[in-house]
Amino acid sequence: MAPVAPKSGDAIFASVDRVNAELFTLTYGAIVRQLLTDLEEVDEVNKQLDQMGYNIGVRLVDEFLAKSNVNRCVDFRETAEVIAKVGFKMFLGVTASVTNWDAEGTTCSIILEDNPLVDFVELPDTCQGLYYCNILSGVIRGALEMVSMKTEVTWLRDMLRGDDVFELQVKLLKQVPEEYPYKDDE
Repeated sequence: MAPVAPKSGDAIFASVDRVNAELFTLTYGAIVRQLLTDLEEVDEVNKQLDQMGYNIGVRLVDEFLAKSNVNRCVDFRETAEVIAKVGFKMFLGVTASVTNWDAEGTTCSIILEDNPLVDFVELPDTCQGLYYCNILSGVIRGALEMVSMKTEVTWLRDMLRGDDVFELQVKLLKQVPEEYPYKDDE
C-alpha cells in the first residue's frame, strides 16, 4: 500500500467540521470581555489568553497530526511553514506567510493578513495594551512544545492597533530531545 500523502491546508479545511464563523468570533469576544471584567488588568488578561491558548495548543497538535498526515518536519523552518500554510488554514480558514528569518534560522515572523478572531472588534482606549489575539501565540507555543520545540511567541504588529497586518514573532529557544520512558534493550 502506498504511503498517504500529506493533505494541503485547503483540503483539510474543506473536510473538517466547522462552527459558524460569526458565532466563533462573537464567543471569543465574549471570553475576552469577561476576562477584562474579571481580571481588570490588561497585562493579566494577556497572560490568561496566552495560557488558554497554550492549553489549547497542547491538545490541538494531536488533531492536527492525525488529520493532516504531515511527515515529521526536518527543521524549525519547515515547521513554521507547515504551521502557516496548513495549521492556520485547517483551524482558522486563513493562510499565513513566514518571513523575516534570522541568520541562524531560529526566529521568524508569521504574517496574517486576515484574522477571523477580530471581525466586529474595536479596542477602546482603556484596552490599548491588550493583545486581543494573544490566544494564538499560546496555541503555537503549546503545539510546538508538544513536538519538542521550546519557543517564545510574541506579537510584533496588530491591525487592531493600526498596523497593516498581524505579525507574530516565533523564536526557537531550544530543541528538546525526545525521551522514551523505557529502553528496548533491557
